[in-house]
Amino acid sequence: MTHRVGFRCDAGVASGVGHLMRCVALAEELCGRGAEVLFLGEVAGSEWAASQLRQRGFPLCAAPAEPEALVELVRVFGLDAVVLDSYVLAAGTGAALRAAGTAVLAIIDGDPLGQDADLYLDQNLGAELRPFQPPRERAAEGGPRGERPAGPWAGRPAGPWGERPAGPWGEGLAGHRDEGPAGPRGARLAGARYALLRDSVLLMRGTARRRPARSEGPLVLCFFGGTDSAGVAPAWAGALCATGLPFRATVVSPVPFEVDGPVTVIPPTDRLPGLMAEANLVVTAAGSTVWELLHLGVPTALSWVADNQLIGYEALVGGGIAAGLGPAPDAVAVGVLARLLADPAARDAYGRRGAKLIDGRGRERVADALLALL
Repeated sequence: MTHRVGFRCDAGVASGVGHLMRCVALAEELCGRGAEVLFLGEVAGSEWAASQLRQRGFPLCAAPAEPEALVELVRVFGLDAVVLDSYVLAAGTGAALRAAGTAVLAIIDGDPLGQDADLYLDQNLGAELRPFQPPRERAAEGGPRGERPAGPWAGRPAGPWGERPAGPWGEGLAGHRDEGPAGPRGARLAGARYALLRDSVLLMRGTARRRPARSEGPLVLCFFGGTDSAGVAPAWAGALCATGLPFRATVVSPVPFEVDGPVTVIPPTDRLPGLMAEANLVVTAAGSTVWELLHLGVPTALSWVADNQLIGYEALVGGGIAAGLGPAPDAVAVGVLARLLADPAARDAYGRRGAKLIDGRGRERVADALLALL
């Protein structure tokens, strides 16, 4: 039986692309197992983000804001499950979907924001150690708690699926499972062992060689998501230059800018995993891309540009897995950068600790748990 899974998420200049990219990673895994996927939402203001769906053949359909209208759209497309990954959805969205017989996985960052779900995913470091309380208010589900009604599956239209390749993993990946069934409804998958990584990152580990730092200094990569929603890339490029130390930097920014120093500014690119793997140091925010950097063993210096990133920032910096720059490129941050540029041993220590943390099989574990609900 072919399962159909919808992903309710958005991406744009203001919201960034982190929600979209972690959903893409899980969608790649599900497609590799023969499932069909559909993205429900809006991707606006970022051609690079939109291209991530087109290149993979993932259909995108506009999604209504009202939970009841979304339920109807899910029924029309015949979806067996919906993944919710958004901070702005109406709080009753998950409950409405479940009441209609659709399995729900909610990807969260600590707070479930009122969403009812069969399964929660919080991939933040240390999430498994923090208390978690699913929302207690539940919509009527047509049966006892923990049971999903069968739903009106007969006669579903095919939807905009088309043919799609199996993906680079082939069908054998499903045999590498190490998780049992998801357990009771409202169960949570928590911690970095569930980190969702894209194909392009998983294929990069072990194939790219980090360039040794040369006389002109270490190679630095600086980026803040696919849209730099906070517009901080120019200031952090300036902070690197303020160290007065030799380096060569590539800064990814959707808006071109000039800086007086050894800095090359490029637009968002599909070459990012390769650039990460080659860098001696990456300067970025504590968003979802951090897990990719850690998996590749890249020495990383972190800031944060949104309140939801503070959880990951504190856990990673507090655990000695990444260097902490603070929220702004001030004198303290410049001092941290100077130490990292001047000390290869300190950089490499961060890289080694990060590589031990993320094994790259998080999306397998999440897919196992989700498919066990169906």
